[in-house]
Amino acid sequence: MQHDLHTSLARREFLTSQVMGLGGLAATWLLAQDGYAADPVKPMLERPTFDLTPKLPHVEPSARAMISIFTSGGPSQIDLFDPKPEVDKRNDTEYTGELKLGSNMAARNSRKLLGSKWKFRRYGESGIEMSELLPHIGSVADDITLIRSMQTFNSAHPTAMRAINSGRPRSGRPSLGSWITYALGTENQNLPSFVVLTAEDGLPLDRELNWSNGFIPSIYQGTVIRSREPRILDLNAPLHLRGPAQREWLTFLNQFNREHLKQHPGENDLEARIASYELAARMQVAAKEALDISSESVATKKLYGLDQEETREFGSRCLIARRLVERGVRFVQLHNAYQQWDHHAGIHKRLPEMCRKTDQPSAALVKDLKSRGLLDTTLVHWGGEMGRLPIIEMQKPIGRDHNPYGFSMWLAGGGVKGGHIHGETDELGFKAIHDHVTHFDYHATLLHLFGLDHREVLFERSTRQERLTDGQPAKIVNGILKNPVA
Repeated sequence: MQHDLHTSLARREFLTSQVMGLGGLAATWLLAQDGYAADPVKPMLERPTFDLTPKLPHVEPSARAMISIFTSGGPSQIDLFDPKPEVDKRNDTEYTGELKLGSNMAARNSRKLLGSKWKFRRYGESGIEMSELLPHIGSVADDITLIRSMQTFNSAHPTAMRAINSGRPRSGRPSLGSWITYALGTENQNLPSFVVLTAEDGLPLDRELNWSNGFIPSIYQGTVIRSREPRILDLNAPLHLRGPAQREWLTFLNQFNREHLKQHPGENDLEARIASYELAARMQVAAKEALDISSESVATKKLYGLDQEETREFGSRCLIARRLVERGVRFVQLHNAYQQWDHHAGIHKRLPEMCRKTDQPSAALVKDLKSRGLLDTTLVHWGGEMGRLPIIEMQKPIGRDHNPYGFSMWLAGGGVKGGHIHGETDELGFKAIHDHVTHFDYHATLLHLFGLDHREVLFERSTRQERLTDGQPAKIVNGILKNPVA
């Protein structure tokens, strides 16, 4: 009786408050296309369940949501966040020390040092030094922790991106957003738990692998929201299927899916797929409201740079990110188009262009979250998969090659210190020499901020237990935490 009541209530909820988001396709066809035919699966001794309902963390969390501005390509820390007076002093002179380069990098690099073209200045009461290219991010210096000692040890973009985004350099693993939503669920059942905001001018390198669910159920993969309308493709049913016909069809699909699931107990991917169909229906109302920035004040739009052509596109995505976490979305990630921070050549032109596009909106996100009382529980991340070398790459016009051995990123809110610098690189900026932070450390620390023990967030596979940190040595970076681990 309890099951019948639950089904009846679910049906009534769909009929009274939702519209159909599956078009005119029958559930049988959808499930067949996803590989769920009629063959029964072997019963499991203990059946796990996968859904997006909120889960309790291991301990009291500092962060409840995260917005990651993933700057793929590798922003030059030497020109933005990590001043090197010695390199500036020895600009265009030969470097005679040890130089660790990947096998494919040695032939394309000179040994001449390249000083920064831009001046650094101290920002805020904390006096953090940053480039004149980032005056807006500089204005929130007292709210951020700047990590200058990041390491991924992977000098190729795909492997470095996978390492910092999914824990290991190989493909096929769940992304960071998937792990966090798998562990914690989400507070708003009418919106995706993990949202990806892609750029107007293209997808990042590795495309959908950046927000893949890997080997965990597909309900935890990222939902892509575009930077222009329609922001979510195929969200609305065709006009001729809307109205009463929609509601009746949705009720039928809900009942049919549930009956089909009963015949396939323990089929986790099937259950996840059905849940994603139901989420698509609920999103039709909630997503439209969340993505509509027209109701924002003139002052807010100006804060994000929506009044300027150069910052409008990225600023709109940052504003949408704030609206999503404000409505209970757990994880939002913003991506730039293919390797736009990868300045092998033309760095003196291309780096300022990217800074002008992203500096103001990135800082606006921190300021806006803080003004609304959301920064304390929302972790903001800004950074890529690597940095750049302090030597001249032999391309024209001049540029810098990859450096995964010592680079910078920053975090704000969600339990990290404000106005703080963590770690350092050597005097020429080749590698981290103090308070190193590997991608394993970074992931362990993020999970800790969400109240999770990285050793206990695991997924059972037939052959092994999988973790974000993959059983590797990983430490919580106490130095960046407001409340260090005892």
